[in-house]
Amino acid sequence: MAGHEFFEPADRKRFVAEPLAAEESRSSCDPAFKHGVVVGFDGSTSSERALAYAIGMAHRSQSGLIIVHVANRLPTTVWAGCEPPVFVDVPDHRTEVLGLELACADYLAEVPWILVERGGDICHELEEVGREYEADAIVVGSTHGLVGRIFGSVAGRLAKRAQRPVVVIP
Repeated sequence: MAGHEFFEPADRKRFVAEPLAAEESRSSCDPAFKHGVVVGFDGSTSSERALAYAIGMAHRSQSGLIIVHVANRLPTTVWAGCEPPVFVDVPDHRTEVLGLELACADYLAEVPWILVERGGDICHELEEVGREYEADAIVVGSTHGLVGRIFGSVAGRLAKRAQRPVVVIP
């Protein structure tokens, strides 16, 4: 029939297998960090305390440390003439600075570690990284301040929804 294409069974199998292969490669991670400790880090004082605790935890359990920085996305309005404004996410480049600081830190020499950058909701991304690496625990610092009181702290929201232990460091 003209204009129609019929796939052979072999073609169908290949078509179905390709999305699975893409999903596996997206969620694959270094096996050295499987069952490691995930820690949320943004350079704040509370996240530095959480990092220190997570280093000790990873060292005691002889596992890897997965440091996660969820990058802030700065909403920027773009006005294109007479068309309505469009909101664009602009990365904040803070992860690069944090990565350089961590690479020079002597206190990270005790454990193997990696830095993972994500963008989006902090709670969701920490839990997602924990799932991908099959983490034994997620360590976060507590939130102090007005924003945490109004919108709820990251630690509180994560503790309610996480599928693995969450350690909150004051």
